[in-house]
Amino acid sequence: MTRPSEQDRAFARQGRVVAVVIALGGLLAIFAPALVALTGLPARYEMLFYFASLAAFVWALVVAVRMWRSRSGDEG
Repeated sequence: MTRPSEQDRAFARQGRVVAVVIALGGLLAIFAPALVALTGLPARYEMLFYFASLAAFVWALVVAVRMWRSRSGDEG
């Protein structure tokens, strides 16, 4: 059994970061109404939470596509 290279470890670490950002962005979007109601913030903060969640999803998509492109370039 071969040990993974440092590049493979970095790639896996980046993939885990993307997965965590997607999960947290989804949880933020799901719990945004409850957070606003619980804290008594104005409704505009709910939209702020939604935009932060959307930004997390866009960031994760961009990073995932970059990972995919760099990985497919290694094999060809």
